[in-house]
Amino acid sequence: MHGNWLDKDRFLHLLGNPWYKLLAELQSFVSVETYRYWDSQSLKTMHLPVTTNAVSSPMGLGSDSLPVKIDLFGIETYLADSMQFMLEYGCRFFDEGSYYVMPSFRGENASKRHLCQFYHSEIEVPVDLKATMALAEGYIKHLAKGILDKFSARIAEYSGDISHLEQLVNHKGHLPRVTFDEAAEILNHDPAYIEVNEGGWRTITHAGERKIIEHFKGFAWVTHYDHLSVPFYQAYADQDRKTAACADLLFGLGEIIGLGERHETADQTLDALELHQVPAEDYRWYVEMKRKTPMKTSGFGMGVERFLMWVLSHDDIRDMQILARFNDAKTEP
Repeated sequence: MHGNWLDKDRFLHLLGNPWYKLLAELQSFVSVETYRYWDSQSLKTMHLPVTTNAVSSPMGLGSDSLPVKIDLFGIETYLADSMQFMLEYGCRFFDEGSYYVMPSFRGENASKRHLCQFYHSEIEVPVDLKATMALAEGYIKHLAKGILDKFSARIAEYSGDISHLEQLVNHKGHLPRVTFDEAAEILNHDPAYIEVNEGGWRTITHAGERKIIEHFKGFAWVTHYDHLSVPFYQAYADQDRKTAACADLLFGLGEIIGLGERHETADQTLDALELHQVPAEDYRWYVEMKRKTPMKTSGFGMGVERFLMWVLSHDDIRDMQILARFNDAKTEP
């Protein structure tokens, strides 16, 4: 049963539906194998809250989502849009890095490509951008291989195709990589694919992401976006502060993994907060952490539902929840 997400009896219709049984098993598989894989890489998980006062998508330049503010016993706070900052904190406890799988909350309404509540698989490690990109590739290849081994016949039955999984598992070397400037050249700077903000910084549209995926026949990293187009915490990739040490892995619907290197010092972070017009007082603890323990770290986040949407060759992410949740509607159970 696809669609009908607000049907009050949707949860009953899903019972006995073999497609959703498969989805539930895939969700469980991703969670279990995420813990197994990062344990094999010596990363350690963090038990984190779902509330924060320091959102990672602040209302400033480079933000692409809205935070979810709540009143918690008279205290204004936010539901976590990501706990990347806390994983940076975790890197001060765990030498090899930290990870989690937990819900994230966004203020936009859901659409075919976006959920307002979704599962986030994130890591943070004390290495640079390129090393973290290699870790991300190893992680998704591990998941894809396990899914092929365990679920290939059932996936083929519903989607008719498992070649995309085989393509990833059998790929030799690292996945294709282009800088944002190179991607813009490939797309001929077409405004339908590359949007230029009035401030001069550029972003790639969903149609542009799809074109890059087609160009590279399935997978591509786009790196070094304009710094003002990404959140403030991404490290500078050049002395002029024009580009960011960041990368998006595009496949399936578009961006499925967002990855970046962080500012190492308090002064760099304060400079970026000012550049992005974000109030520094909202991130006092984050700045002071870097002042006391400066450290180079990088990390990435993967939307689990986006990944599974690619696995199942599906076209609407709203179907990827067993228990649907929307910001503008009451749902049961």
